[in-house]
Amino acid sequence: MRLLPKSLFGQIVLALVSGLVVAHVVGAWLMLDDRARFGERLRGEYAAQRIAGLITLLDGTAPEERRRVVRALSVPPTRLSLDEPWQAGVDASPDAEAFMRRVLRELERPAQLQVLSIRRAAPRPEERRQFGPHAPRGEGHAGPRHLVMVSAQARLADGAVLTFRQALPEAPGDWPLRALGLLALLAVVVALLSGWAVRRLTRPLASLADAADGLARNLDQPPLPEKGPQEVARAARSFNAMQRALKTYLETRAQALAGVSHDLRLPLTRLRLRLEQLPEGTTREAMERDIGDMDEMISGTLDYLRAGSDTEQPVRLNLIALVESLAEDAEAAGAKVSLHGTAAPVTARPQGLRRCLANLLDNARRYGGPDIDVTLRDGDGQVEIRIEDRGPGIPDAERERVFEPYVRLETSRARHTGGAGLGLAMARAVARAHGGDVRLEAREGGGTRAIVTLSRGQAPQS
Repeated sequence: MRLLPKSLFGQIVLALVSGLVVAHVVGAWLMLDDRARFGERLRGEYAAQRIAGLITLLDGTAPEERRRVVRALSVPPTRLSLDEPWQAGVDASPDAEAFMRRVLRELERPAQLQVLSIRRAAPRPEERRQFGPHAPRGEGHAGPRHLVMVSAQARLADGAVLTFRQALPEAPGDWPLRALGLLALLAVVVALLSGWAVRRLTRPLASLADAADGLARNLDQPPLPEKGPQEVARAARSFNAMQRALKTYLETRAQALAGVSHDLRLPLTRLRLRLEQLPEGTTREAMERDIGDMDEMISGTLDYLRAGSDTEQPVRLNLIALVESLAEDAEAAGAKVSLHGTAAPVTARPQGLRRCLANLLDNARRYGGPDIDVTLRDGDGQVEIRIEDRGPGIPDAERERVFEPYVRLETSRARHTGGAGLGLAMARAVARAHGGDVRLEAREGGGTRAIVTLSRGQAPQS
């Protein structure tokens, strides 16, 4: 099955062409078989009519004139004789009996007739000349390679025995090249027209697939033309409606995010102002910490919701400089970062990518200890960033679950042990918006390896 085409166009064309080939092969075989049967019947009818005519002619000829008439008519492909006696051995095959019935049907009177033999034989030179114009040429000489020789005897009305040997050309072995050529031409024309029609029908489907692939990268791409067959035009209309609905949803979400950000921070600001009026003490400090935690949670949630749909424009970014800057920030927080490898610049949103890598570095510092290794690798069409720590690691069953929003493996939910559980979710959203992904692996010797991949051939989605 590996040789079968994978595209819809290839499979439909293969089915059509295969059907045409099978139909034309069967049609050619039926045509050749019918041609052979028709030719055989014509040759048999011709021989029967000729022999019946000779018997009728010699019956009406005076006995003293018969020999002269027989000598005059005994020319290829017919040999006549009045000198042979009536023979006992006859051919009882179905072909001989069928030939004898044909001759008797052509005679106008009952007659005694027997077929001595029907056999294939190589023609003599004069017989080659006789049948040359009606048979194919082969091996450099004219005429058929074989003849069907019919030997028979008949009693004339006065009891004389007429022996005749009739040579019939065998069915020609050549192929009807003209007819087969027309069939081949018809097959080629139909195959080309079928391929054109199938391509015309499947091209809109290919455009639909390309548009679906590009939808995640660019919601502002031009709508699909709503034309073609009814089903294809309907699919294009549905796709365009979905694109418009997605744009409306994202615009509404952006407005909602802006409103939530404004409406949530106003009460927090009023609370801070009112706290300033309270006397110093443990109660005030606890309330200030709670307000700070709430502000941080709101900021983290809004950053996660904005991840992958930022209004920041993508630019050509020096990835090495960005990683070095983040490493300095991590070292200022107490980490020890080792940088390895190199990578060419990429097209990315600087702030979004900075948040993605900063979250991963912060997770490595919080849960894996101060020693962190960062490795840059250039790949085929993508760049890879590896962030490795030497902590206790993450169980295999939890490596995908930690990417879900608000999931933390540390169950106390204490703020000093980690954030709100949005860091990895936001990092993956940003990486996927850049045509890549984030995955976690176990590090050899203990710890966790976070691998960020970024696509070089794909601009970040809006």
